[in-house]
Amino acid sequence: MKWKLNIRKEIKVAVALLAISFLIAFSERKMDGLVCKDIVIELDNSRENHFMDEADVLRLVEGSGQSIKGTSLSHVDLRAIEKRLKQDKHILDADLYGDLKGNLVVNVELRRPIARIVRSDAPDAYIAEDGVVMSVSDKYTSRVVLISGGYAKQLIEMGDLSKHEEGRKLMEMIEFINDEKFWKAQVAQLDINGQGKITIFPQVTGQLVEFGKPENIEDKFRKLMIFYKEILPTRGWTRYERVSLEYEGQIIAE
Repeated sequence: MKWKLNIRKEIKVAVALLAISFLIAFSERKMDGLVCKDIVIELDNSRENHFMDEADVLRLVEGSGQSIKGTSLSHVDLRAIEKRLKQDKHILDADLYGDLKGNLVVNVELRRPIARIVRSDAPDAYIAEDGVVMSVSDKYTSRVVLISGGYAKQLIEMGDLSKHEEGRKLMEMIEFINDEKFWKAQVAQLDINGQGKITIFPQVTGQLVEFGKPENIEDKFRKLMIFYKEILPTRGWTRYERVSLEYEGQIIAE
């Protein structure tokens, strides 16, 4: 009896697989005959990124000059369009497919900025959460920590901070700031000199914070919190012009 039940189970599995194969083949044959009626842009703005809108994406999709509407979906080079979309640094990912209604569906996910590089002699740029440096947009300005100073040009030239040790360390510091509610509100700007040493411009208190290189990040911010909680309230909020966290085990205020 047990042997017969196993045979029945195997037959059911085989029938199910045949049915699935038939449906896939049927769908592919149906897609072969479909003509593109419309291009549907699905823009992922769940993170409130508005660097691009649907019209911008549509221009990239149609950038080759190929007339997509009215063309058989099977003749549309989806890989080429996807590659063209991903060449835009604002776009993190793109997925294209044709549906059974004859629409070319273009699903686009935008990168999320975590910092803005500001320069007086050249255009600004954003650093995305994956480390990619992308241009600013006329459509949208993201409220993120500012990065300035002589090191800004080197960051631009990196192109992708995640591929460089110095870039990864800076990203670690920015992510630490963004993950902590207090520091995200307090740290307005990171000025980085040519040697990679950072000075923090705070949002509220007036003291410039000499942070040094982005190393021992948690320990340095712990020392800065001690300065804010224990030293300033007793010594006076306007007594010091600068505080240095650069040296291990020390808080130097002048």
